[in-house]
Amino acid sequence: MELTAREPLADAELNALFAASWPGHRDTSFAPVLERSLSWIAARREGRLVGYVNVAWDGGVHAFVLDTTVHPDERRRGLGVRLVRAAAEAARGAGAQWLHVDHEPHLGDFYARCGFRPTEAGLLAL
Repeated sequence: MELTAREPLADAELNALFAASWPGHRDTSFAPVLERSLSWIAARREGRLVGYVNVAWDGGVHAFVLDTTVHPDERRRGLGVRLVRAAAEAARGAGAQWLHVDHEPHLGDFYARCGFRPTEAGLLAL
């Protein structure tokens, strides 16, 4: 398994990963997201994209984990934790001092294994 940071990713391979991983995913262009990202981490097995996480940021000290995605064939083997930890290292290396993540309650244990601790936050649907 190879993890890389900020490697060029094609829409076709990201859409294939998201379609396999997220029911209801619709093909989209990822270029606008990636061009604004602090970093992203890709995981490949034998050249095939099997994992991805994006690191967004505020341009200052806060970075945000988004779209942690692992192909169903690769789940429950620690890849998600490796992706998020690599994202944290990339954010730290770029000068971020805080890494945030929003997640659904059932993912709490996963993000705890990644090193996150629970905090209170607010959310407003727009």
